[in-house]
Amino acid sequence: MDQFIFRDILWEEADEAVRIEQICFPPHEACSEKHMKERIAKAPEMFLVAIHKESGEMAGFLNGLATDESVFRDEFFLDANLYDPKGAHVMLLGLDVLPKYRGQGLAKEIVNQYKVREKAKGRKSLILTCLDAKVSMYERMGFTDLGISGSTWGNEEWHEMQCIL
Repeated sequence: MDQFIFRDILWEEADEAVRIEQICFPPHEACSEKHMKERIAKAPEMFLVAIHKESGEMAGFLNGLATDESVFRDEFFLDANLYDPKGAHVMLLGLDVLPKYRGQGLAKEIVNQYKVREKAKGRKSLILTCLDAKVSMYERMGFTDLGISGSTWGNEEWHEMQCIL
């Protein structure tokens, strides 16, 4: 992972993050440009980006919002004002890795660095939703499957997963 720099997102990278989100998720699941930019403006410190050192390209990122709530709800995708900088839990809203950087362990490294960073901030857990096909991937990253989520984002059935920090 020496070929990447891991850091918070910069405002001037918002368009690139939106483009990556549109590549990584189908239209009914992807965060809209409006909501992604609102999230970046409100909580840039809740984004961890991986920048390829040689090309300067954003290879991927993980983002979420801190809250004292402990159950995922779809409103977190839509309302950046739900962000509580002192929140005990982080609702993860998207793990994005460009296709050409997949299969190299980058997603796992982004998640691991995010866990370390958020634990250092005093967070108690990370919570996410994922489709059935991704459950085992997140289990390998230290998440526990809590069962089917109340989320109906994109008219899909999601698993709610949690990683205790």
